[in-house]
Amino acid sequence: MAAELVRGQNHPLSRNRIEIRISADVPVVAGATLADENGRVRGADRVVHPGAPTRPGIEVSRQAAADHRLAADLDAMPEAVHRVSVLIALPATPGGPLRFGAVAAPRVAVTGLDGTEVAAYTLTGLDAESAVVALELYRRQDAWKIRAVGQGYAEGLTALLADQGLPQAAELACGIEEAVARGMARSVPASTTETDRSRRTAPSVTGPDLSGTASGAESPYDVQTPGDGRPTVSGVSGPPGASGAVGAPGPTEPSTPTGSPIDYTHPKRRQTSPPSAPAVSASAEGPVPPVAGDAVGWSMDERLYNQVWGMFEDLARSTAAYRSAVDFAESRMEKELDQVLSDPRNRLGSTGDAAREEARARQARLVDQARAALDRDLAQLTAESEVVEPALPPAYARWDNPVWHGYRVPTELPMAVRLGDLHLPESAPLRIPMLVRLPLERGLWVDSGSPDGSGSDAGEVRHFAMHTAVALAARLLAAHPAGEFGVQVIDPAGSGASALAPLTGAGALAAPPAAGAVGVAEVLGRLTERVDLVQMAVQGGAADALPPGLDISRQLLIVNDFPHGFDDRAVTQLRYLADEGPDVGVHLLLVADREDAAAYGPLLDPLWRSLMRLTPVPDDHLADPWVGHAWTYEPCLVPVGSHVLQQVLTRVTAARTKDM
Repeated sequence: MAAELVRGQNHPLSRNRIEIRISADVPVVAGATLADENGRVRGADRVVHPGAPTRPGIEVSRQAAADHRLAADLDAMPEAVHRVSVLIALPATPGGPLRFGAVAAPRVAVTGLDGTEVAAYTLTGLDAESAVVALELYRRQDAWKIRAVGQGYAEGLTALLADQGLPQAAELACGIEEAVARGMARSVPASTTETDRSRRTAPSVTGPDLSGTASGAESPYDVQTPGDGRPTVSGVSGPPGASGAVGAPGPTEPSTPTGSPIDYTHPKRRQTSPPSAPAVSASAEGPVPPVAGDAVGWSMDERLYNQVWGMFEDLARSTAAYRSAVDFAESRMEKELDQVLSDPRNRLGSTGDAAREEARARQARLVDQARAALDRDLAQLTAESEVVEPALPPAYARWDNPVWHGYRVPTELPMAVRLGDLHLPESAPLRIPMLVRLPLERGLWVDSGSPDGSGSDAGEVRHFAMHTAVALAARLLAAHPAGEFGVQVIDPAGSGASALAPLTGAGALAAPPAAGAVGVAEVLGRLTERVDLVQMAVQGGAADALPPGLDISRQLLIVNDFPHGFDDRAVTQLRYLADEGPDVGVHLLLVADREDAAAYGPLLDPLWRSLMRLTPVPDDHLADPWVGHAWTYEPCLVPVGSHVLQQVLTRVTAARTKDM
């Protein structure tokens, strides 16, 4: 759970590749200073700002915006840098606010690359300040920590930079303002004629966060921002959920494309023409073809990961724009009908009928326009999906992807693993891969109960649930290097024997499935002891003191038919593993129907909440609070008659045996 900091509070940082996300109600300038062990900034080259957005280990946005993503790789920081101060300031724009006290308190969050918050800080109590050091990252005994600072300066950037020890603070502050002004001058409005997803340059927007019963994942990528700093995709600007078309030009007032002197396109998308020939825009020649890996990242693995979540965000925003436009059309028709009926003379007769028909026709035209815009976006996203899917590595790919036929056990852990597919009702044929970062930060729960209103047979759902769990376990095994991941199974009644056959037949399990109450107690006791020992070793800094026979590789525990075979002690141990296990390499994959455990009442509520709920049949249970969508999840199952699962598990087992 993310820590909500107060001023002066610090918090440990468990990862070194992070994002710093800034959210404000108005466009702000974001930057950072890199100080030595004494807190002094040695020169202008240690200040990251829109005029110099990239320094070793950190990158900031190139212009003022209401939402920022600062990407930081603390491992790449120069050794002389001991403190990274994140600063925000109000730009000097005509008519803009002059002090933070006149706007809502900005919020700064430190997250992983998947969007999982580590800590956040809301800068309350600001008044006359126009520049503020929001928080700082600092080294402490070879580890990095976060501190909420909230130090404001009424004199603006000049005073802030001078306080950091820069003698040329005034000149640098002036340079930053000029860079911001240039950035705002070259901003262009979004086009409603085509989704331009080739504009990903520097992070600046908040990405998706699947919550509710499941955690989300996302990545640092960007879209073009207009002068007001609000992100735009597919003609959508401003925060989702606003009235009208989500901040986009209304359906009756389409915007027109505007040229830009900056080439935001992927290198493989750029049009080449003779120097003497006039430049031809992409819109004049049709949509540019999609390219796999068209996103930021240090590797192709990371670029594809970011591109997939870029597709997720684009689909979310396009759908939000469509739904908002439909709501706008409906409310406008109702308002016009109310106006017609408010006049008694129009309630009867041809005049009233004509007015009602005109209102309904106008509503239908607006809906048709919104649907046409959505269809254009869906066509481009579908084309991109058709290019991206074949290029995905095994950990990201469906089981029917040919990449699995050439599978080799990896030597490094991939960034993420695919748990299934996501889609929305308006775009049912388009599937977005659901990628979750590795190592897993929470356990998984495959719900073997029948979803409400699904009409599915209970026995059939339980059958599919165990097959879904086996497919997930096989995918996790295949994603890890040889010998670094093991699978153990608790199957008290032996009901999952047929589904477990691929794992047992290939010898992929660390031990035969545990059966009965005795087997349950033995496995849970052994894993609980492992968690205790590793926790004590890590906290005491004595990793070499672990017992020599202890297996410290990551472990996945599959539990079938919970709570059958569990007594109170076993239930307590299972809750302990769900809470404490992921931090020390023990992960839980629970196959259970919550109704079967109803006798425990609220005692198990923390367990269910701590796990990411997945379903063996399509179900729209994944909540998206970012734009209010309910995403339908579908598991990735092995095609009927395919032998790919056995082939992959055989190679995993062979590599593990060879490595022993």
